[in-house]
Order: sequence, then C-alpha cells, then structure tokens
Amino acid sequence: MFLLSLTILSGLGVRGQKIKENTIVKDSLGQVYPVALWQPLLLKGGHILKPENKEDRNTAYFLVSLSEDEKQARLEKIPPPQKSPYFRTGQKFSLGKVTDIQGNRIDLKHNQGKITVINFWFIGCLPCRLEISELNTLVEKYGSDSVRFVAVALDSKYELEDFLGRVPFKYNVVSDGLIYARSYRVQSYPTHVVISAEGKVYFHTSGLSINTVYSIEKSIKELLNKTGIAMTSAVVSH
Repeated sequence: MFLLSLTILSGLGVRGQKIKENTIVKDSLGQVYPVALWQPLLLKGGHILKPENKEDRNTAYFLVSLSEDEKQARLEKIPPPQKSPYFRTGQKFSLGKVTDIQGNRIDLKHNQGKITVINFWFIGCLPCRLEISELNTLVEKYGSDSVRFVAVALDSKYELEDFLGRVPFKYNVVSDGLIYARSYRVQSYPTHVVISAEGKVYFHTSGLSINTVYSIEKSIKELLNKTGIAMTSAVVSH
C-alpha cells in the first residue's frame, strides 16, 4: 500500500471542498495544469492553491508559487507528519548487514556513530517516485562519513537498474528488500526512519505529505547539532 496525502493545503479558502485529482488547477493565464504536474508541485511545499471563486464550492484553483522564505515559513507552521505505526521513537534499530546494488556492504546493526536515514519504497509507488528529487537534495547537502542514506527497495536488482538508469536516486539502494520491510512489518510506502548515532529511532513516518522531506532534514540537523554538542563537551572534559 502506498500513501499520498494532500490534506494539508493551507490557503485553499473554500469550505467543504476537497482537493481531488479531477480538481481544475490553472496558471495565471488560465492554462489548465494536468494533475501529474500540479500534484508533485504541491507536495514539495513550494506552491499553494488559491480559489478562483471563494463562493463557489466547485471552483477552479490557481497554482501560486511561493518564495523560498515563504515556503520555509509555511513548512515550519505545519504539524509534523503522522508517525509510522511500525516504529517507536527511541527503539533500537537494526537490519543487520545489507549490500546495495553497487556491491557496497552497509552495516545497519552497528551504527558506528553514524546518523542513518532509511527509506522503504518500491518503483510502482507513486509518492515514492515523487519525492526522489527532494531526497537526492538531502544526500547532496548532508551525505558524508557522518550521515548515510539507505533506500530499501522491494524490487529486484534488474528492475532497479533499469529504473535508476532513467531516474537517478542518490541513496545507497538495496534490492529485494521485502524481507527487511517485513522484519519491521512495514506495509505502507514510502516509510522513512531517521536513526541516531546511538542506533535509536529518532524520527519515523509513513506516506508522503507536504512536509515529509522537510521533517527528515530537520531531524538530521537536530541530530548533527546534538552530536556536535556531545563532541565539544567530551573535548572540554578531557
């Protein structure tokens, strides 16, 4: 099962109307956007919908672009995404040792002081595909010896190599991951987990909402800050 949420769409302004795939969404010149275009833009948080006629429950909407400052201010106000039912904050996380499709061995049992960002996904999952570009940005910003990114895919290595040849994904991608997903009874996709350097679950959520990637990044920043404080304290006490 994959989950995609458009429930948090501030600025809609029309009581009683839900945004659906057949909702008419236009640009300022009246050109109608296909759902395949406006839905991903909404989910990235950088756009909002404004009603053409607030008095009409069946009104069309204009797609409005936000500045980066407006986007960040908006995301900060939105409640955190719903927690995943498959994990508990603070629980010890371990998937043992895995190998990505490039042949790299990754030890997910012993964190070795690393922050680990996990994504359970599969190719046929629309919200999983929609978030890949933003997840790639996280890897570009934070991927290092201290922060690692692992995508556990349900698909075979052959299927992944074909897909990733067209849609690059900068996480370390692990194939045939159903056995790992089942070990935590994950049934909804995408499911994200951020693991602290101590190997404990710090953040977790299932499905894709407007602030999913924002919340993952926020968790990474918080853990990096905590690690920095701990390292500074250790040096001073020594």
